[in-house]
Amino acid sequence: MPASSPNLRAFLDANPLVARVEVTEARGSTPREAGTWMLVASSAIFGTIGGGQLEFMAIDEARKVLAGAMAPAFDSSPKDGSGSDEAGLVGPAAPLIRPFGAPSPRERGEGGAGALLDIPLGPEIGQCCGGRVGLTISVVDDEVCSALITETEAADTRLPAVYVFGGGHVGHALARALALLPVRATIVETRADAIEDFPADVATRLTAVPEEIVREAPAGSAFVVLTHDHALDFLIVAEALRRTDAAYVGMIGSATKKATFKSWYLKTAGGGEDAFARLVCPIGGDAVRDKRPEVIAALAAAEILAALAAAEVWNS
Repeated sequence: MPASSPNLRAFLDANPLVARVEVTEARGSTPREAGTWMLVASSAIFGTIGGGQLEFMAIDEARKVLAGAMAPAFDSSPKDGSGSDEAGLVGPAAPLIRPFGAPSPRERGEGGAGALLDIPLGPEIGQCCGGRVGLTISVVDDEVCSALITETEAADTRLPAVYVFGGGHVGHALARALALLPVRATIVETRADAIEDFPADVATRLTAVPEEIVREAPAGSAFVVLTHDHALDFLIVAEALRRTDAAYVGMIGSATKKATFKSWYLKTAGGGEDAFARLVCPIGGDAVRDKRPEVIAALAAAEILAALAAAEVWNS
């Protein structure tokens, strides 16, 4: 489930009692950075702190907190004075879990219970990252719930925009791929019957003048053009290439289509060689010669992400 604000709201609505697991410290090589969080309910999770044994341990402890069972999974205090605990873990390498607060509340709005975890990411827990992670686990009350929604909504607005022009087979496949990624994807179509059955996380726009969508798009946007009409493709691409702040401009097609567009673009549309050089065609490259929509979509999605990262859109 992508960590968007609508998905977060749906998760919280479906799970009235949840715990937040937050990475408060990340030393050395770790799966995720400090500030990363996930939510844990009795039978569901939202987000990730990196997976693996670290996450399994955190989920287990979070559910103990939710159940009011504060017994630690590991006790780092020596049992026999030798510096080794009952689990056979020695000294500073041992995971350390400290409970805090009262037993877990049964209703949201009464937060305060939780635990502190200090976990080495080594053979002690079956991982080989080599770093060490500090976690806090706390029950989500109404105030924290509201803050998380506000934080996620703000993060949503900072996501880079990807506009896919065309709701055909490749457009649908690309929408499904983009729905899983940290982008704001929009399908733009001129045909009303072609903007149906898209993922809930993907917006749709019906317009008779798709070039206007290009003009009003935010800086750093990616434009992917794959409509049902080559002439329409050319008009949209020409408009997108006018956007010197675009992170990516791609068009589905063959070498012949690209050559035809270049001739029209330079001779009729008033385009230049420098702008044309920014066009990616075919989308997804030609290293994999497979024209199935899902394959094209997977390759194109990776290509778009690479372009957005190179443009440092996420850091702007």
